[in-house]
Amino acid sequence: MTATSSPVKRWPVAVLGATGAVGQTFIRQLAGHPWFEIVELAASDRSAGKTYGEACRWLEGSLPTELSGLSVVRCDPEEVASPIVFSALDSGVAGAIEEAFARAGRFVLSNASNHRMDEDVPLVIPEVNAPHLSLLDRQREGRGWPGGIVTNANCAATVAAMALAPLHEAFEVRRAMVFTMQAVSGAGYPGVASLDILGNVIPYIAGEEPKLERELAKMLGSVSGGSVQPATITVSAHTNRVATEHGHLVCLSVEFVRKPRDGEATEVLSRWRGHPDARCLPSSPDRPLVVATEPDRPQTRRDVNAGRGMTVTVGRVRPDALLDLKLVALGHNIIRGAAGGSVLNAELLASRGLLPAA
Repeated sequence: MTATSSPVKRWPVAVLGATGAVGQTFIRQLAGHPWFEIVELAASDRSAGKTYGEACRWLEGSLPTELSGLSVVRCDPEEVASPIVFSALDSGVAGAIEEAFARAGRFVLSNASNHRMDEDVPLVIPEVNAPHLSLLDRQREGRGWPGGIVTNANCAATVAAMALAPLHEAFEVRRAMVFTMQAVSGAGYPGVASLDILGNVIPYIAGEEPKLERELAKMLGSVSGGSVQPATITVSAHTNRVATEHGHLVCLSVEFVRKPRDGEATEVLSRWRGHPDARCLPSSPDRPLVVATEPDRPQTRRDVNAGRGMTVTVGRVRPDALLDLKLVALGHNIIRGAAGGSVLNAELLASRGLLPAA
């Protein structure tokens, strides 16, 4: 199957953690999907046995009527039969559950952080590092399970990686300073208490800075012989929670092995389309990366939904007096940075013929 082909019939899929904010985003992203059909919804023991409409406090838009009466089951491979599962589970419980599904022969598309840095687990943004899917062979052989786990990146790391990938290809990133302004939806539901965030900036998000610093090197690295050679990039990250609903804004100052000439970095960013296998998938945006020319863009309110939430917008590309270049990038944290990213990973697997027959 080529990257532009589609299956004869749709794959049945399940969503784990279906009642939460990211689980609901999975459902919105998969509604009417041409390749995948939601047939099972799984959540915690307190939701199991209820209908999805009873168990879920729907947060955005309208709950799909065909799913509202579906009975919620436990996140257990003995209760979930679908060959493909999208995991929106919290990292506090995701690790062992996702492994159980992989041992049971299921393909797990995970939004959780538990397995991202495992040496045999692909940490994938299809436009950035599609070849990293080859780690699945090592994972399945080494762990002796017939299924597999593929992860998407941290939501802020996704935005940073998509901005840095074309620059790394062209100029080789040596060092990067990363400053984030992250939306409250990144904290899940109910998120941050209103009296903590309104009129405020919180300069700490637990575990977030190490994720950025580790994940960028893995995603921008090269894969060979069943392992990833991380990019030799030093990253220093500051992460902040701000009072916006959706959209993570990332400010970057970057030093390169080869310093870009005037206008060269903007040209590289403008023409980047990412890995060819990531184009023409059902969730692929027309442009994975766009460059805003206005001096005050990107802005969360104006640009977060670019490309149906799957496009990262870059702007303010200019020289940096301390390093070489500085720029600003914005992406939708729960679409491109979470559920939409995992759905795109599943589409990439399907396009390469790596999923079981539909």
